[in-house]
Amino acid sequence: MRLDLGGVSVEVNGRPIVNRADLAVDDGEFVGLVGPNGCGKSTLLRAVYRALRPSAGLIAVDGDDVHRLSWRESARRTAVVAQEAPAELDFTVWEVVLMGRSPYKSALDGIDATDEELCAGALERVGLTGAEERVYATLSGGEKQRALIARALAQRTRLLLLDEPTSHLDIRHQLELLHLVRELGIATLAALHDLNQAAAFCDRLYVMEAGRILVGGPPDRVLVPEVISQVYGVRAVRRTQLVFERLKEER
Repeated sequence: MRLDLGGVSVEVNGRPIVNRADLAVDDGEFVGLVGPNGCGKSTLLRAVYRALRPSAGLIAVDGDDVHRLSWRESARRTAVVAQEAPAELDFTVWEVVLMGRSPYKSALDGIDATDEELCAGALERVGLTGAEERVYATLSGGEKQRALIARALAQRTRLLLLDEPTSHLDIRHQLELLHLVRELGIATLAALHDLNQAAAFCDRLYVMEAGRILVGGPPDRVLVPEVISQVYGVRAVRRTQLVFERLKEER
């Protein structure tokens, strides 16, 4: 599975948010999208998973325009964990994860052994075995995020889109989740906030600034002091991790 974006621009309420973005994610590759708040990362991802339609450019999954695919075919190719997670779903954790099987079911189909096996395996992988009967709305923020990841895993697609997937997770579960994503071995595009985590886990990174992709490539070639200074307004020193220092205003 391969994702390609060519010259993608996105407007929201007539205001340009993303400007001519080009990027690619190869099969099995974990690609990170980084940049400061408001730079357009989430908007670009929303265009990829069809919550927004681009004003220009092409978004293709395995060569097919995603906005020409049926809902069912799109959901069989792409799983999404969005930043705007539903807060008060009146379902159990098990029912939420079962939603990942919807693209493979007709209205009259019941749950079969394959569905149960995939959902149970997904819950085990995110550490929620035993929470099947808990109501989603009663979970902590981190537990809700892990339930949504389990739903995406149950969907069994070859492309995964993640918008700030480690939000609300403690450091242990952040690292466990990113390890899990790497181990999946499927094409993944994730908007990430923590540059150290992006550098440690991603095969390639794209840095966004003010709606455009400034640079892309391997983390050690992208997260250099000059780029970080321009985009984030901080000085960075590479040791075992990036060390940041706020730029002092010139007097």
